[in-house]
Amino acid sequence: MAAAGEPGLQGQEEAEAAVVVVGSCMTDLVSLTSRLPRTGETIHGHKFFIGFGGKGANQCVQAARLGAKTSMVCKVGKDSFGNDYIENLKQNDISTEFAYQTKDAATGTASIIVNNEGQNIIVIVAGANLLLNSEDLQKASSAISRAKVMICQLEVTPAASLEALTMAHSHGVKTLFNPAPALANLDPRFYTVSNVFCCNESEAEILTGLAVGSPEEAGKAALTLRDRGCRLVIVTLGADGCVMLAQTDSSPKHIPTERVTAVDTTGAGDSFVGALAFYLAHYPNLPLEDMLRRANAIAAVSVQAAGTQTSYPYRKDLPSHLF
Repeated sequence: MAAAGEPGLQGQEEAEAAVVVVGSCMTDLVSLTSRLPRTGETIHGHKFFIGFGGKGANQCVQAARLGAKTSMVCKVGKDSFGNDYIENLKQNDISTEFAYQTKDAATGTASIIVNNEGQNIIVIVAGANLLLNSEDLQKASSAISRAKVMICQLEVTPAASLEALTMAHSHGVKTLFNPAPALANLDPRFYTVSNVFCCNESEAEILTGLAVGSPEEAGKAALTLRDRGCRLVIVTLGADGCVMLAQTDSSPKHIPTERVTAVDTTGAGDSFVGALAFYLAHYPNLPLEDMLRRANAIAAVSVQAAGTQTSYPYRKDLPSHLF
């Protein structure tokens, strides 16, 4: 939809989105309690808030806040959560031309109870996310095929993610795949249509069957993943930075990150992926190690504030050397 007084301007921008994300939108319903309830028990909590989450939207928001022109291909319910989510995307300057609403399912939600020690119980209902289908992707094909970078994860159906990656890849678009939540029996075609295959330690373990608790072990997992057809494998290691392995590399490289005091690590991996997509789209000639150092630095900023999208930094708040 064109902005008021600017007919067609947004449509023009939508066609030129540098980063397109095909993925999930989830509404987080968070209750803070002194302890977790037992079965059948009702207890009093001391705080409740609603947040915007979902790996796809998180990654899109971080890329947009760094200055990327972005478009989100997603599906939410025709309900108040869905309306609020589309408004949230617009507030972050993300194109919503392909943010579909359906009456057939509710907007995806995560009901989260957190106790004073930070332990939690989470129930996720993917809802409308699982209804994103081939027809929706075909409608968005012009945006996907013109993007510089397209990101997918696994909070929509694997079939939808694979189709989107294949579509982008066939048009020469750089594909960034974050296999989260990981599937042990991931379709082998995902490896060959992903220019960049980016997972965390636990996802690397599920995908390879190898223990990943150190940069050295992450390197071994990366070798296994590269052998499946990936051009570039990145294994993120939280406070230990990440490990990268390109097709042409003889051995994995560890890219450390600065040590910070973490307040809330929720969504840090999505901040990293969104930042990496921004650099791939807007600084394509930057050496890959520099891109990863900068993405590490942005994720490190995000863990120093509470919340998920609320913790993601804007370009104006970051040091100029990152740009």
